[in-house]
Amino acid sequence: MESLETRSRSVQERTFCKWLNTKLESNGYPPMSSLVKDLSDGVRLIQLMEIMGDTSLGRYNKNPRMRVQKAENVNKALEFITSRGVKLTNIGPEDIIDGNLKLILGMIWTLILRFTIADISEEGLSAKEGLLLWCQRKTEPYKEVDVQDFSLSWSDGLALCALIHRHRPDLLDYDKLDKTDRHGNTRLAFTVAAEHLNIPQLLEVEDLCDSNHPDERSVMTYIASFFHAFSSMDQAETVSRRVEKFAELMQSVWVSRNDYERRVRFLLSTLSETQAQWSATAFSGSYADAKQQEADFTTYKQTTKRTWVTERQDVATLFGNVQTKLKTYGLREYVPPSGLALSDLDQAWKNLIASEASRSRAINAQIRQIKESLRKKYADLANDFERRLHTMSSELTAIEGTLESQQEQVQEIQTRLPALSDLLASVARAEAECSAANVEENDYTVFTCQDLEFELELLTQSVAKKIAFIDNQIVSRNMTNLTPAQLEQFESTFRYFDKDETNTLNLSEMTAALASLGIIYSDEDMVFIFEDLTAAYGAVTFEAFINLLVDITEDQTSPEQLRDAFRGIATDKPFVTELDLRIAHLPPSAIEYLREAMPSTSNEAGEPEYDYERWLDDVFA
Repeated sequence: MESLETRSRSVQERTFCKWLNTKLESNGYPPMSSLVKDLSDGVRLIQLMEIMGDTSLGRYNKNPRMRVQKAENVNKALEFITSRGVKLTNIGPEDIIDGNLKLILGMIWTLILRFTIADISEEGLSAKEGLLLWCQRKTEPYKEVDVQDFSLSWSDGLALCALIHRHRPDLLDYDKLDKTDRHGNTRLAFTVAAEHLNIPQLLEVEDLCDSNHPDERSVMTYIASFFHAFSSMDQAETVSRRVEKFAELMQSVWVSRNDYERRVRFLLSTLSETQAQWSATAFSGSYADAKQQEADFTTYKQTTKRTWVTERQDVATLFGNVQTKLKTYGLREYVPPSGLALSDLDQAWKNLIASEASRSRAINAQIRQIKESLRKKYADLANDFERRLHTMSSELTAIEGTLESQQEQVQEIQTRLPALSDLLASVARAEAECSAANVEENDYTVFTCQDLEFELELLTQSVAKKIAFIDNQIVSRNMTNLTPAQLEQFESTFRYFDKDETNTLNLSEMTAALASLGIIYSDEDMVFIFEDLTAAYGAVTFEAFINLLVDITEDQTSPEQLRDAFRGIATDKPFVTELDLRIAHLPPSAIEYLREAMPSTSNEAGEPEYDYERWLDDVFA
């Protein structure tokens, strides 16, 4: 580490001394041979400051003998350096008088930075970075050159040759260089620079080519001479670059302006076309169509409209960027063509908002109108149905006259029921339309479809019952061999077991009805009787049932037949219980009578057992 520092210090001393001599010699002063010796009395230092500062430092001791005189000279030079804004650290007059080489080299490097390198600038970078960037740009076309620092990047001489060739290709042929000859290339560059470019050779070939780490400060000092030598030549390049940048600026502004105008024109056209489509759109009058248009409008606001909002913001930003660029470079403000200004876009946007509001109101009004129409449609149908139903119910209630006349009137009413059912279907469809349109309330009617359906069912049942009643009355009227009491009992029994109200009995219903009247047959006999009646009448109608009972009652005056009937109910027991009578489906009134009429005894459970045999003996005695 010490040998490297010592070597760097030696190279710096030689390089800095040569650099100072170029200043002294160009102003008629003899050169220095040693920084330590020649700067110690302050005379050379004052001369250098007057040269670099282009001013006089006033009177000083030109032949100082005493230390105090030397100190005055050195102090005068240091004060001048400080007055020029150069910050000196840890160095005083005694350090220069006593020959502190390290501090002297640091001071001279500070002077080099201040008076030679500080004015180098590339894109606002510091002096060192600016000089490095300048070197990189100048040597960029040369593939063998890669300038990364002010040390090893210069050790093969190619970077120096590239700098010269870039500015003065007439002084050397870079392509013909032996790229492996480090010493030859470096020596050639030093020679050409000194002889043709007036750049003094501050370094030795060995300082660059034979060092593992060429001294950075020395190299920078030498390279700075190239920068200043070529600065006048770079002015033309700078002018070209300035024109190039201006052309690029104007082209970018032109592209941005065209892009702005194209996008604004398209956006305005799209806004206008959409509003025209809205204006031309008609409603079909159906709720589905209105809801579809509402859904389409919602989709537009969530997709297309948001795209437009983004585009509007983008073109406004683009316009602002164009104006900012022009203002930054002091150029005339951009005025868009007529109809394409931001104010035009703002007005078109206001028109769009107004059109959206109008569109929304139209859709909402259409939906409200359709819902109101559906309410009225349903109410008209429901109310009409109720009126017709009420009329038919009143007609049914008001039927009078002979049984045959009543029968005709009821049958006429029955023929009108299908039309009423069709009307109810229309009511149901209207109600379904209301449900689909989310119509939940209706001030025009109080009738729901379910209410009307229930009332129609009641009317249908009433008509059927009325027809059955009249038919049964006709049958009863024709049965002259039955007492009125018997007819009433038989009719009530038939109606009780006619569960489905069809005015007919099935096998089980007929069996139960006969048993309730105390008429018991075996299962085989009952099937035979049922099939016989069905064959004769088509079904066990009321007429068939009455005729059967007429035949049975005519044969039941025999005590033995009654006794057999009671034995059947008692399942051959010598007595019957109340449960036996109930299982036989006897009417409650008959059971009550038999309980009071028949003698009884109580069994172990305390339940009465009725002696039907004794009772029959007493009755028929």
